[in-house]
Amino acid sequence: MAAPVALIQGASRGLGFEFCKHILKNKSLAAVVATCRNPDGAAELRDLAVQHRGRLTLLKLDVNQEEDIRGAAERVKENFGRVDLLVNSSAMLHPTGKGETSLRDVSAKGIISTLTTNTVGPLVMAKYFSPLLLKGGGAFGQQPAEKANQHSGIIVNITAKVGSIGDNGLGGWYSYRMSKAALNMATRNLSIELGRSRPKVVCVSLHPGTVNTDLSRPYHRNVPNDKLFSAEHSVNCLMGIINSLSMEKTGKAYNWDGTELPW
Repeated sequence: MAAPVALIQGASRGLGFEFCKHILKNKSLAAVVATCRNPDGAAELRDLAVQHRGRLTLLKLDVNQEEDIRGAAERVKENFGRVDLLVNSSAMLHPTGKGETSLRDVSAKGIISTLTTNTVGPLVMAKYFSPLLLKGGGAFGQQPAEKANQHSGIIVNITAKVGSIGDNGLGGWYSYRMSKAALNMATRNLSIELGRSRPKVVCVSLHPGTVNTDLSRPYHRNVPNDKLFSAEHSVNCLMGIINSLSMEKTGKAYNWDGTELPW
């Protein structure tokens, strides 16, 4: 079997960077493609590439630019011919860095910018990389004995609990909540379309918990210490879920602990 290929979108820091580290450490033969807007400025990612020379490929990709995504997909096709795992991890809370607490804070510019990064970007990633996922070897997740129910690849969209409509009892954070709710709908749609194909692609949304990253930092004081996760701990939990995925679990959203998250 060919070596697994994982592509991490938004890999320069936070969860994306930890996904790269985890896969390189725990899947000894895997090749990792790490994308970010400015690879030249991603010092930690470049150091990681030196440590894992030949296994970690850095690509420039701004998730807001469709031409970047198309070009990256062409490069991956030329160099690898397939993808087994795609993780869409980049996200923004709001252009100002803080979620809207009331309608007074809402602006069309803020909503459009947040939706472009958090929703449109991952969907366009799926558009260009799904042909490569359909050529994957199914190296991540669990494969049933029945060939008709096996998968060739996995798409993971990093969502957030605040994107759950059923769980929303507080309001606020209009742009971020809307962008993650829409991302969940994209995940569901993708699971239906790519679940009809032969071979099939598993598509899920995963909530990482509240993670100690730049995105959540303005709100750390409101989070109990035992509920504020390091990126390493969160990725360990999420990779446990990814390694258990099969077509039976496609089209759903899951919390970091493996419990199903209501839409």
